[in-house]
Amino acid sequence: MFRKTTVMFLAVAAVLSPVLSWAEEEGQAITEAPPVSEGQAPSSGAPEAAAVAEASHEEDYLIGPGDALDISVWKDEALTRSCVVRPDGMISFPLLGELRAADRTLAELRADIQKRLSRYVPDAVLSLDVRQVNSLVVYVIGKVNAPGRFVLNSNIEVLQALAAAGGVTPFAKQNRIKVFRHGEDETTIYPFEYDEVIGGRRLEQNIRLKRGDVVVVP
Repeated sequence: MFRKTTVMFLAVAAVLSPVLSWAEEEGQAITEAPPVSEGQAPSSGAPEAAAVAEASHEEDYLIGPGDALDISVWKDEALTRSCVVRPDGMISFPLLGELRAADRTLAELRADIQKRLSRYVPDAVLSLDVRQVNSLVVYVIGKVNAPGRFVLNSNIEVLQALAAAGGVTPFAKQNRIKVFRHGEDETTIYPFEYDEVIGGRRLEQNIRLKRGDVVVVP
């Protein structure tokens, strides 16, 4: 029994180490998320990334690296392109060169392209759509039955992410689950007490996940 416990401890340490090391290498601070009172809804923060089915809600969905875009100008085949947002967040478009697409809504990117094109094609009728969403990715690691990287097609919460990963194993410390959210300068950690949430308590901990979140099940 002692030997099994030791092996399990080392496995948890191996899971957590890459996440914490990443933050240290990037020079990021690691902070605990402020507690939320029971029954209080969590703050929504910045606009949430929408699903493929919701991509038409242009003011909500933020384009991300890996997303496939269809861009076309009516009656101008030379200005019709399908492109994938590069890891640096940029795309290339005829006449305009390099454009930043990541972290912009569809409406913002369309307006920018139309403005730049106006000097070459006055009154251009531009169509811009997300053909495939590839940037809505979350990670579930640790003591779950199917850990890995999950590309989403809808907004999901922590409990749903755990279900997508096959649920927690019998050896999981399910009341010590954490969600790591990486910002530009720091990493915020959100606690998740599995027993409390599935018991209908502390539901504020069942936060909606954002692009790049890492759910760690020790």
